Amino acid sequence: MSNAHSAGVRSGLLLLLLPLQAASVAGLGLLVTGPLAGRWPLSVEDGVNWALADRRETLVTAVSAGMSRLAATESIVTLTLVAVLALLLVPGVPQVRRWRNAAFLAGSVAAQSAVFLLVTVVVGRARPDVPHLEAAPPTSSFPSGHVGAATALFGGLAVLAAGRLSGARRALVVGLLLLVPTAVAVSRVYRGMHHPSDVAVGLLNGGCTLLVMAYALFWSTPGTRTSTGLPAPRTRPDDTGAAHTATRIPTAAPAAPAGPGRTVVVRHPHGCDDGTAARVRALLRGHGCTDQVWTSTTAEEPAGALAARVAEADTALVVVCGGDGTVRACADVLSGGGIPLAIVPCGTGNLLARNLRLPADPDTALREALAGTTVGIDLGRIHGDGLAPTRFTVMAGAGFDAAMVRDASARLKRRLGWAAYVLSALRHLGDPRMRLSVRLDGGAPLERRARMVVVGNVGSLQGGLPLLPDARPDSGRLEVVLLDPRGVAGWLAAARHLLTRPATGASGPRLTGGQERRAARGALEYFSAERIDLRFARPQPRELDGDAFAAGTRLTAEVEPGALRVCLPVRGPAESVAAAGPVRAADGAEEPGGARVTARPPARTGRPDGVR
Repeated sequence: MSNAHSAGVRSGLLLLLLPLQAASVAGLGLLVTGPLAGRWPLSVEDGVNWALADRRETLVTAVSAGMSRLAATESIVTLTLVAVLALLLVPGVPQVRRWRNAAFLAGSVAAQSAVFLLVTVVVGRARPDVPHLEAAPPTSSFPSGHVGAATALFGGLAVLAAGRLSGARRALVVGLLLLVPTAVAVSRVYRGMHHPSDVAVGLLNGGCTLLVMAYALFWSTPGTRTSTGLPAPRTRPDDTGAAHTATRIPTAAPAAPAGPGRTVVVRHPHGCDDGTAARVRALLRGHGCTDQVWTSTTAEEPAGALAARVAEADTALVVVCGGDGTVRACADVLSGGGIPLAIVPCGTGNLLARNLRLPADPDTALREALAGTTVGIDLGRIHGDGLAPTRFTVMAGAGFDAAMVRDASARLKRRLGWAAYVLSALRHLGDPRMRLSVRLDGGAPLERRARMVVVGNVGSLQGGLPLLPDARPDSGRLEVVLLDPRGVAGWLAAARHLLTRPATGASGPRLTGGQERRAARGALEYFSAERIDLRFARPQPRELDGDAFAAGTRLTAEVEPGALRVCLPVRGPAESVAAAGPVRAADGAEEPGGARVTARPPARTGRPDGVR
């Protein structure tokens, strides 16, 4: 199982904003060269170009020539390759971070160039009618490729420098780097190669590319925390309109073993290097875990020999050093058994660890977990045609995201991690929508069309993106989202909704089994249930915590409440969630933020047999 898959599948969706960016820039170009061409401020652009041409001086011309050459294609490619090589060799930075920084910079430059080339195919704009100081390239004047490339390269270096430097040194370096694309923009207009609007959109194109790449590759963990480290629950209005206060999850025994017993450590050999493994051993010994048995994962045994090690001796604690795939495999073994699990996040995604608000550093995560408490969290149990019953901790889905996982290049995944999924995603943008039926807790089937369906036990993706804002790993329910954007406007509405909502309390009142909610102009539809039955009109690719499975026509997911005991750090008192006031949604009423709640008949409350 791949530890990078879970984050890769869904965080890769952010990179689908790049085709939307290209379409938006192209649309802007058609407006600039069409109905807006004679209107202010475009009507004064020729005057600006002629004013600069009439005031050219030798020194300024020489400086502008240097800035123009700095942003030429050959220079940008060479500088990018040198910068990427330097990022890969920089000392004192973990290997995963080095590759991520390099992928961010190279990906930003390449993506900006791809958007530029696509736009020039659609938009044809002549160069300004002034004397040119250099030969004009054959591409359209709109947008400026020089400015866009300089913004992506030097702006990307500024982003990386801002994260590594501090104080006056950071301000100086970042400021100088950000001056370069501005100087290139002025130079291109001065030299008569572009209209002012061309360079303005070039800056916008490069900046938007950096924003998408930075948000996709670098993460944060917003949101409140409870005493157990779980995200603070949402405030939920009751029938009288009074808001409940945030509830806490009851804590159990201390996380570290209280008595004699074996500690089994499951290690992913690629995610957990020898240095991390040595520190884990030392930390465990320092907490009294002297009887340690280690087992490594393989493709055939994604949980290693965990089942055998647990069966042969009294086990007090299981420690997982890996990513979401390894955690899922171990959770499948431990479900319902009561043995606590400590997570050492060593994967690329680590979505469960992030949703549980564990520290990102492996050593710190283990140290705080061992000093904390054990808490029961839910698991999802899923099966279908050709899919034997198994469990997931994060999310499962079918359709577009599963197709991305299935067809992503193994070589690119080894090099770039989840960023390689964008190439696979582009191949599936034109895939037909799927027809499916959704049955919640044994109710009547709901007929839908969608690009993909995701069932989640937790809600936030990499970067804190709230795909399922109602999902909590202790709720005793699973959350469902259908993604069905229609055209460019639908994709933009979905992206805006996801990118501007906090991870909790984002979309109105919490759903029950008797409600559904639409958002982003219908591009997103949410459900909540203890059991979800999905039926597809045609076989669809399927994925489970980022691992691809054979296509099929059925998926059934059930919640297993409190099935896994997890060691979590002890946090401060839970922060209260500010109530926005009682929300009373009538049938089909629109909520603030564009969400629509629709009342449905009460759901069946009894859980199926075999669900704990």
